[in-house]
Amino acid sequence: MSSATWRNFFTYNKYAQITARAVRQSLKETERVAAEKRGVTALRYQKWENGVGGTQVYLNPDADKGLGKPAV
Repeated sequence: MSSATWRNFFTYNKYAQITARAVRQSLKETERVAAEKRGVTALRYQKWENGVGGTQVYLNPDADKGLGKPAV
């Protein structure tokens, strides 16, 4: 059987997501927590008018709460 059998079922992005999750779950607790925090992303936008930026708005306010804390 080919080593690329996963291509019949998943896109590359989905495959990478599954393997990354498996690697994170296999780590010790402290390393796992640090790796999961690196994986958190926050999306925000800012409306600009006349060369001046407005306030930054988070699209997912819950993700903002987890930012800024130490990884360990």
